Amino acid sequence: MKRLIALLLVAASAAGLAACNTVAGAGQDLSAGGHAITNSAEQAK
Repeated sequence: MKRLIALLLVAASAAGLAACNTVAGAGQDLSAGGHAITNSAEQAK
């Protein structure tokens, strides 16, 4: 039983770390898109 609980904790930790990386990457992509829009607006002035 302890082995099953330990396995579930490891799996949950791995899934949590993968989700953090995904969210961080999405945030960086949105930030880069925002910078591109800002730069385009500045050039159009």
